[in-house]
Amino acid sequence: MADTAASFRVAADAYDRYVGRYGPDLSAGLIAAAGVRPGMRVLDVGCGPGALATALARVVAEEAVAAVDPSETFVAACRARLPAADIRLAAAEELPFADDTFDAALAQLVVNFMRDPGAGVREMARVTRPGGRVAACVWDYLEGMTLMRAFWDAATAIHPTAPDEGRAMPYAREGELARLLERAGLRDVRRGELTAHASYASFADLAEPLGHGVGPAGAHYVSLAEGERARLRADLQRRLGVGNGPFRLSARAWLAVGTV
Repeated sequence: MADTAASFRVAADAYDRYVGRYGPDLSAGLIAAAGVRPGMRVLDVGCGPGALATALARVVAEEAVAAVDPSETFVAACRARLPAADIRLAAAEELPFADDTFDAALAQLVVNFMRDPGAGVREMARVTRPGGRVAACVWDYLEGMTLMRAFWDAATAIHPTAPDEGRAMPYAREGELARLLERAGLRDVRRGELTAHASYASFADLAEPLGHGVGPAGAHYVSLAEGERARLRADLQRRLGVGNGPFRLSARAWLAVGTV
């Protein structure tokens, strides 16, 4: 697969217009599943431009939110959106916080991009107080994430060896994320699913962010010759069954929540 770290060193706006559209729905579901409530201190691991951190701030107040991301671009964007929060440049595997600092630690769409997911989840547990919650979600790339499933089906029709996230991504099948949390030592792990939606003004509105190389799909898209990109766009539009007017897509993510 392409260098996934490089594929997220992009403008925050490009990310927002790609998978960031699903952020509000997904964040609300993850926050509810983790039992976050006013008065808590919470951590967002792999915050990106700040969709989850912003949603957390609405629940617990901005000053009670901390967040980390290994992308300087995303950290800058998150700091601009939440100037009173504690936003740091750091990787999940080496969280710059003391033991038992938070009431909950959450990771939205990031566990499968960690260098060492087991170490990342153990770090989330370390910085969460006993009895606190660790929660994570990952797209169901194989079936339930409509946009990415259609994209990779179109991409592999052109190049059968294209790095289909549905087959290449770890922890993207039902139960895998829960087992990861259990192996990290979390107790009473619950599994489930979250559904998010995104609205688009047109198919061009959907396709344009791919040209910025965001994520593995965007990285693959920009690696293609222009003729192949045009073929992929046409096939993607056909598979999604959308015209040139407004439309809405759904996406499923697998969820796991454990107790420290």
